[in-house]
Amino acid sequence: MDTPPLRKPPPLWQESLLKLLRATIITTTLGMFIWLLGDVLMIVFASILYAIVLNGLSNSLVRYSRSRLSYYRALSLVIISVLSFGSLLFWHSGASIADEAIKLQQALRQQEISLYNSLKDNSIGQVFLEYLVPSSGHLHQNNENGVASLGSRIAESITGVLGSAFGALGNTFGALGTIVIVLIAGTYFAADPSMYANGFLRLIPAVQRPHIRFLMIRSSTTLRSWVAGQSLDMLVVGLLTTLALWLIGVPLPFALGSLAGICNFIPYIGTIIGAVPALLLSLPLGMHKTIIVAIAYMIIQSFEGYVLTPLIQRHAVQMPAAITVLSQTLFGAILGFPGLIFATPLTAVLLSILDGVTEPLSEEDRIP
Repeated sequence: MDTPPLRKPPPLWQESLLKLLRATIITTTLGMFIWLLGDVLMIVFASILYAIVLNGLSNSLVRYSRSRLSYYRALSLVIISVLSFGSLLFWHSGASIADEAIKLQQALRQQEISLYNSLKDNSIGQVFLEYLVPSSGHLHQNNENGVASLGSRIAESITGVLGSAFGALGNTFGALGTIVIVLIAGTYFAADPSMYANGFLRLIPAVQRPHIRFLMIRSSTTLRSWVAGQSLDMLVVGLLTTLALWLIGVPLPFALGSLAGICNFIPYIGTIIGAVPALLLSLPLGMHKTIIVAIAYMIIQSFEGYVLTPLIQRHAVQMPAAITVLSQTLFGAILGFPGLIFATPLTAVLLSILDGVTEPLSEEDRIP
Protein backbone atom coordinates (compact mmCIF):
# COMPACT_ATOMS: atom_id res chain seq x y z
CA MET A 1 0.00 0.00 0.00
CA ASP A 2 1.43 3.30 -1.11
CA THR A 3 1.83 5.92 1.60
CA PRO A 4 0.74 9.44 0.70
CA PRO A 5 3.63 11.82 0.14
CA LEU A 6 4.52 14.04 3.09
CA ARG A 7 3.28 17.59 2.79
CA LYS A 8 6.06 20.10 2.80
CA PRO A 9 5.87 22.74 5.55
CA PRO A 10 5.11 26.23 4.31
CA PRO A 11 8.05 28.55 3.77
CA LEU A 12 9.18 30.63 6.70
CA TRP A 13 8.08 33.89 5.10
CA GLN A 14 4.60 32.50 4.46
CA GLU A 15 4.25 31.30 8.06
CA SER A 16 5.37 34.72 9.34
CA LEU A 17 2.90 36.43 7.03
CA LEU A 18 0.05 34.25 8.31
CA LYS A 19 0.95 35.05 11.92
CA LEU A 20 1.07 38.76 11.12
CA LEU A 21 -2.28 38.59 9.34
CA ARG A 22 -3.85 36.70 12.24
CA ALA A 23 -2.51 39.22 14.78
CA THR A 24 -3.75 42.12 12.62
CA ILE A 25 -7.25 40.66 12.36
CA ILE A 26 -7.45 40.00 16.10
CA THR A 27 -6.15 43.46 16.97
CA THR A 28 -8.51 45.18 14.54
CA THR A 29 -11.51 43.21 15.79
CA LEU A 30 -10.63 43.97 19.40
CA GLY A 31 -10.14 47.66 18.60
CA MET A 32 -13.52 47.90 16.85
CA PHE A 33 -15.16 46.11 19.76
CA ILE A 34 -13.69 48.56 22.28
CA TRP A 35 -14.54 51.56 20.09
CA LEU A 36 -18.18 50.50 19.61
CA LEU A 37 -18.84 49.30 23.16
CA GLY A 38 -16.43 51.50 25.10
CA ASP A 39 -19.13 53.05 27.31
CA VAL A 40 -20.57 49.66 28.20
CA LEU A 41 -17.12 48.29 28.98
CA MET A 42 -16.44 51.24 31.30
CA ILE A 43 -19.70 50.58 33.15
CA VAL A 44 -18.77 46.91 33.50
CA PHE A 45 -15.31 47.83 34.76
CA ALA A 46 -16.76 50.33 37.27
CA SER A 47 -19.15 47.63 38.47
CA ILE A 48 -16.23 45.25 38.96
CA LEU A 49 -14.35 47.88 40.99
CA TYR A 50 -17.41 48.41 43.19
CA ALA A 51 -17.82 44.64 43.58
CA ILE A 52 -14.19 44.38 44.64
CA VAL A 53 -14.80 47.01 47.34
CA LEU A 54 -17.84 45.12 48.66
CA ASN A 55 -16.02 41.79 48.45
CA GLY A 56 -12.97 43.09 50.30
CA LEU A 57 -15.03 44.67 53.10
CA SER A 58 -17.14 41.52 53.45
CA ASN A 59 -14.13 39.22 53.60
CA SER A 60 -12.51 41.50 56.20
CA LEU A 61 -15.68 41.32 58.28
CA VAL A 62 -15.69 37.53 58.03
CA ARG A 63 -12.07 37.37 59.17
CA TYR A 64 -12.71 39.86 61.98
CA SER A 65 -15.64 37.76 63.25
CA ARG A 66 -13.43 34.63 63.06
CA SER A 67 -15.82 32.96 60.60
CA ARG A 68 -18.86 33.41 62.83
CA LEU A 69 -20.48 35.25 59.97
CA SER A 70 -21.04 33.76 56.56
CA TYR A 71 -19.97 35.70 53.51
CA TYR A 72 -23.53 36.52 52.48
CA ARG A 73 -24.42 37.85 55.94
CA ALA A 74 -21.24 39.91 55.97
CA LEU A 75 -22.05 41.27 52.50
CA SER A 76 -25.58 42.14 53.65
CA LEU A 77 -24.18 43.98 56.68
CA VAL A 78 -21.73 45.90 54.47
CA ILE A 79 -24.45 46.95 52.02
CA ILE A 80 -26.82 47.92 54.86
CA SER A 81 -24.03 49.89 56.54
CA VAL A 82 -23.17 51.74 53.33
CA LEU A 83 -26.82 52.56 52.63
CA SER A 84 -27.41 53.59 56.24
CA PHE A 85 -24.34 55.82 56.29
CA GLY A 86 -25.38 57.42 53.01
CA SER A 87 -28.95 57.94 54.23
CA LEU A 88 -27.81 59.45 57.55
CA LEU A 89 -25.32 61.69 55.78
CA PHE A 90 -28.01 62.87 53.40
CA TRP A 91 -30.55 63.31 56.21
CA HIS A 92 -28.29 65.34 58.51
CA SER A 93 -25.93 67.01 56.05
CA GLY A 94 -27.63 66.75 52.69
CA ALA A 95 -29.06 70.26 52.81
CA SER A 96 -25.77 71.82 53.92
CA ILE A 97 -23.79 69.84 51.33
CA ALA A 98 -26.18 70.91 48.58
CA ASP A 99 -26.02 74.49 49.86
CA GLU A 100 -22.20 74.39 49.80
CA ALA A 101 -22.27 72.95 46.29
CA ILE A 102 -24.59 75.76 45.11
CA LYS A 103 -22.43 78.38 46.82
CA LEU A 104 -19.33 76.85 45.26
CA GLN A 105 -20.90 76.98 41.81
CA GLN A 106 -22.03 80.60 42.27
CA ALA A 107 -18.65 81.66 43.66
CA LEU A 108 -16.83 80.01 40.78
CA ARG A 109 -19.14 81.71 38.31
CA GLN A 110 -18.40 85.11 39.85
CA GLN A 111 -14.69 84.40 39.76
CA GLU A 112 -14.95 83.30 36.14
CA ILE A 113 -16.54 86.64 35.24
CA SER A 114 -13.97 88.58 37.26
CA LEU A 115 -11.11 86.64 35.72
CA TYR A 116 -12.45 87.20 32.22
CA ASN A 117 -12.81 90.93 32.80
CA SER A 118 -9.26 91.09 34.14
CA LEU A 119 -7.84 89.21 31.17
CA LYS A 120 -9.64 91.16 28.48
CA ASP A 121 -8.33 94.47 29.81
CA ASN A 122 -4.69 93.76 28.91
CA SER A 123 -2.97 92.61 25.76
CA ILE A 124 -1.48 89.43 27.23
CA GLY A 125 -4.86 88.39 28.59
CA GLN A 126 -6.49 89.00 25.21
CA VAL A 127 -3.94 86.76 23.53
CA PHE A 128 -4.62 84.10 26.15
CA LEU A 129 -8.38 84.31 25.59
CA GLU A 130 -8.02 84.21 21.81
CA TYR A 131 -5.79 81.15 22.03
CA LEU A 132 -7.81 79.25 24.63
CA VAL A 133 -11.27 80.33 23.52
CA PRO A 134 -11.33 80.89 19.76
CA SER A 135 -15.00 81.92 19.89
CA SER A 136 -14.49 84.63 22.52
CA GLY A 137 -15.61 87.22 20.02
CA HIS A 138 -19.27 86.43 20.66
CA LEU A 139 -18.99 85.82 24.41
CA HIS A 140 -20.96 88.97 25.18
CA GLN A 141 -24.10 87.39 23.72
CA ASN A 142 -24.35 84.57 26.25
CA ASN A 143 -24.29 86.15 29.72
CA GLU A 144 -26.49 88.75 31.41
CA ASN A 145 -23.38 90.52 32.67
CA GLY A 146 -21.97 90.70 29.18
CA VAL A 147 -19.52 87.88 29.82
CA ALA A 148 -20.00 84.19 29.16
CA SER A 149 -18.79 81.56 31.56
CA LEU A 150 -15.06 81.33 31.02
CA GLY A 151 -14.97 78.09 32.99
CA SER A 152 -17.50 76.46 30.69
CA ARG A 153 -15.44 77.51 27.67
CA ILE A 154 -12.29 76.16 29.27
CA ALA A 155 -14.09 72.93 30.08
CA GLU A 156 -15.28 72.65 26.48
CA SER A 157 -11.73 73.18 25.22
CA ILE A 158 -10.32 70.55 27.58
CA THR A 159 -13.00 68.03 26.74
CA GLY A 160 -12.47 68.68 23.05
CA VAL A 161 -8.75 67.99 23.37
CA LEU A 162 -9.25 64.84 25.41
CA GLY A 163 -12.14 63.65 23.29
CA SER A 164 -14.23 63.33 26.41
CA ALA A 165 -17.80 62.42 25.73
CA PHE A 166 -19.79 60.09 27.89
CA GLY A 167 -21.32 58.36 24.87
CA ALA A 168 -24.77 57.24 23.88
CA LEU A 169 -25.45 55.15 26.96
CA GLY A 170 -24.47 57.88 29.38
CA ASN A 171 -26.59 60.41 27.45
CA THR A 172 -29.58 58.09 27.50
CA PHE A 173 -29.64 57.19 31.17
CA GLY A 174 -27.77 60.16 32.57
CA ALA A 175 -25.16 60.19 35.28
CA LEU A 176 -27.59 59.13 38.02
CA GLY A 177 -28.90 56.20 35.99
CA THR A 178 -25.36 55.06 35.21
CA ILE A 179 -24.45 55.16 38.90
CA VAL A 180 -27.54 53.09 39.76
CA ILE A 181 -26.60 50.52 37.13
CA VAL A 182 -23.04 50.33 38.49
CA LEU A 183 -24.28 49.87 42.06
CA ILE A 184 -26.79 47.17 41.16
CA ALA A 185 -24.44 45.26 38.86
CA GLY A 186 -21.58 45.54 41.35
CA THR A 187 -23.80 44.17 44.13
CA TYR A 188 -24.70 41.15 42.01
CA PHE A 189 -21.05 40.61 41.10
CA ALA A 190 -20.06 40.74 44.78
CA ALA A 191 -22.87 38.38 45.82
CA ASP A 192 -21.51 35.48 43.76
CA PRO A 193 -18.21 36.38 42.05
CA SER A 194 -17.25 32.77 41.37
CA MET A 195 -20.41 32.18 39.30
CA TYR A 196 -19.59 35.04 36.91
CA ALA A 197 -15.90 34.14 36.77
CA ASN A 198 -16.66 30.48 36.04
CA GLY A 199 -19.22 31.51 33.43
CA PHE A 200 -16.56 33.51 31.66
CA LEU A 201 -14.10 30.63 31.88
CA ARG A 202 -16.59 28.35 30.10
CA LEU A 203 -16.22 30.56 27.04
CA ILE A 204 -12.47 29.85 26.96
CA PRO A 205 -11.11 26.71 25.24
CA ALA A 206 -10.27 23.99 27.75
CA VAL A 207 -6.58 24.07 26.88
CA GLN A 208 -6.29 27.75 27.77
CA ARG A 209 -8.47 27.72 30.89
CA PRO A 210 -5.72 27.15 33.51
CA HIS A 211 -3.65 30.03 32.18
CA ILE A 212 -6.67 32.38 31.87
CA ARG A 213 -7.77 31.42 35.37
CA PHE A 214 -4.32 32.34 36.68
CA LEU A 215 -4.47 35.72 34.92
CA MET A 216 -7.98 36.42 36.26
CA ILE A 217 -6.92 35.72 39.84
CA ARG A 218 -3.82 37.84 39.35
CA SER A 219 -5.85 40.73 37.92
CA SER A 220 -8.41 40.63 40.74
CA THR A 221 -5.63 40.68 43.33
CA THR A 222 -4.06 43.68 41.60
CA LEU A 223 -7.36 45.56 41.47
CA ARG A 224 -8.09 44.78 45.12
CA SER A 225 -4.70 46.15 46.17
CA TRP A 226 -5.09 49.23 43.97
CA VAL A 227 -8.59 50.04 45.29
CA ALA A 228 -7.46 49.72 48.91
CA GLY A 229 -4.41 51.91 48.39
CA GLN A 230 -6.21 54.53 46.32
CA SER A 231 -9.09 54.78 48.82
CA LEU A 232 -6.64 55.48 51.65
CA ASP A 233 -4.79 57.99 49.48
CA MET A 234 -7.99 59.87 48.59
CA LEU A 235 -9.16 59.94 52.22
CA VAL A 236 -5.88 61.39 53.51
CA VAL A 237 -5.65 64.01 50.74
CA GLY A 238 -9.27 65.07 51.29
CA LEU A 239 -8.85 65.44 55.05
CA LEU A 240 -5.55 67.33 54.79
CA THR A 241 -6.94 69.67 52.13
CA THR A 242 -10.08 70.40 54.17
CA LEU A 243 -8.02 71.14 57.28
CA ALA A 244 -5.55 73.36 55.40
CA LEU A 245 -8.27 75.41 53.68
CA TRP A 246 -10.15 75.80 56.96
CA LEU A 247 -7.04 77.09 58.71
CA ILE A 248 -6.26 79.50 55.85
CA GLY A 249 -9.82 80.82 55.87
CA VAL A 250 -10.90 79.86 52.35
CA PRO A 251 -14.69 79.58 51.93
CA LEU A 252 -16.32 76.14 51.61
CA PRO A 253 -13.36 74.08 52.90
CA PHE A 254 -15.38 70.86 53.18
CA ALA A 255 -16.64 71.03 49.60
CA LEU A 256 -13.20 71.91 48.25
CA GLY A 257 -11.48 69.21 50.34
CA SER A 258 -14.00 66.60 49.20
CA LEU A 259 -13.44 67.69 45.61
CA ALA A 260 -9.66 67.39 46.05
CA GLY A 261 -10.01 63.88 47.48
CA ILE A 262 -12.33 62.74 44.70
CA CYS A 263 -10.17 64.28 41.98
CA ASN A 264 -7.14 62.49 43.45
CA PHE A 265 -8.67 59.32 41.99
CA ILE A 266 -7.09 60.55 38.74
CA PRO A 267 -3.33 60.84 39.35
CA TYR A 268 -1.50 64.03 38.31
CA ILE A 269 -4.33 65.51 36.21
CA GLY A 270 -6.84 65.21 39.04
CA THR A 271 -4.53 67.20 41.32
CA ILE A 272 -4.70 70.20 38.98
CA ILE A 273 -8.47 69.87 38.54
CA GLY A 274 -8.99 69.78 42.31
CA ALA A 275 -6.74 72.78 42.98
CA VAL A 276 -8.22 75.21 40.44
CA PRO A 277 -11.53 75.90 42.31
CA ALA A 278 -9.68 76.56 45.59
CA LEU A 279 -7.32 79.00 43.88
CA LEU A 280 -10.23 80.82 42.23
CA LEU A 281 -12.14 81.14 45.52
CA SER A 282 -9.05 82.45 47.30
CA LEU A 283 -8.52 85.32 44.83
CA PRO A 284 -10.97 87.71 46.58
CA LEU A 285 -9.05 87.12 49.84
CA GLY A 286 -5.93 88.65 48.38
CA MET A 287 -2.93 87.50 46.41
CA HIS A 288 -1.07 86.45 49.56
CA LYS A 289 -3.92 84.08 50.49
CA THR A 290 -3.92 82.64 46.97
CA ILE A 291 -0.17 82.03 47.19
CA ILE A 292 -0.63 80.36 50.59
CA VAL A 293 -3.35 78.10 49.14
CA ALA A 294 -1.08 77.16 46.23
CA ILE A 295 1.76 76.39 48.64
CA ALA A 296 -0.60 74.30 50.81
CA TYR A 297 -1.67 72.23 47.80
CA MET A 298 1.96 71.77 46.78
CA ILE A 299 2.89 70.59 50.28
CA ILE A 300 -0.04 68.18 50.45
CA GLN A 301 0.69 66.75 47.01
CA SER A 302 4.40 66.47 47.83
CA PHE A 303 3.52 64.58 51.00
CA GLU A 304 1.17 62.39 49.00
CA GLY A 305 3.70 61.76 46.24
CA TYR A 306 6.89 61.28 48.26
CA VAL A 307 5.65 59.88 51.58
CA LEU A 308 2.12 58.50 51.41
CA THR A 309 2.22 56.86 47.98
CA PRO A 310 5.52 54.98 48.58
CA LEU A 311 4.15 53.67 51.90
CA ILE A 312 0.95 52.52 50.20
CA GLN A 313 2.79 50.99 47.24
CA ARG A 314 4.68 48.67 49.54
CA HIS A 315 1.44 46.75 49.94
CA ALA A 316 -0.32 47.86 46.76
CA VAL A 317 0.45 48.30 43.06
CA GLN A 318 3.65 49.90 41.83
CA MET A 319 3.22 51.80 38.57
CA PRO A 320 5.85 53.85 36.74
CA ALA A 321 4.93 57.55 36.61
CA ALA A 322 5.51 57.91 32.86
CA ILE A 323 3.25 54.95 32.07
CA THR A 324 0.55 56.39 34.34
CA VAL A 325 0.54 59.75 32.52
CA LEU A 326 0.68 58.20 29.04
CA SER A 327 -2.11 55.75 29.91
CA GLN A 328 -4.37 58.66 30.85
CA THR A 329 -3.73 60.24 27.46
CA LEU A 330 -4.29 56.97 25.61
CA PHE A 331 -7.44 55.80 27.38
CA GLY A 332 -8.82 59.34 27.43
CA ALA A 333 -8.44 59.57 23.65
CA ILE A 334 -9.96 56.13 23.03
CA LEU A 335 -12.72 55.95 25.65
CA GLY A 336 -13.31 59.61 26.45
CA PHE A 337 -13.81 60.94 29.97
CA PRO A 338 -14.59 57.51 31.54
CA GLY A 339 -11.34 56.21 30.08
CA LEU A 340 -9.49 59.13 31.67
CA ILE A 341 -11.04 58.31 35.07
CA PHE A 342 -10.31 54.58 34.97
CA ALA A 343 -6.99 54.80 33.10
CA THR A 344 -4.89 53.95 36.17
CA PRO A 345 -6.72 50.78 37.30
CA LEU A 346 -6.99 49.64 33.68
CA THR A 347 -3.25 50.10 33.25
CA ALA A 348 -2.59 48.28 36.52
CA VAL A 349 -4.58 45.29 35.24
CA LEU A 350 -2.82 45.32 31.87
CA LEU A 351 0.60 45.49 33.51
CA SER A 352 -0.36 42.62 35.79
CA ILE A 353 -1.46 40.53 32.81
CA LEU A 354 1.69 41.36 30.84
CA ASP A 355 3.80 40.47 33.84
CA GLY A 356 2.01 37.12 34.01
CA VAL A 357 2.42 36.20 30.33
CA THR A 358 6.02 37.32 29.85
CA GLU A 359 9.24 35.85 31.16
CA PRO A 360 11.29 37.97 33.57
CA LEU A 361 14.55 39.36 32.25
CA SER A 362 17.75 37.65 33.21
CA GLU A 363 20.68 39.61 34.54
CA GLU A 364 22.42 39.30 31.15
CA ASP A 365 19.43 40.80 29.29
CA ARG A 366 18.91 43.75 31.62
CA ILE A 367 20.02 47.19 30.48
CA PRO A 368 22.27 48.79 33.10
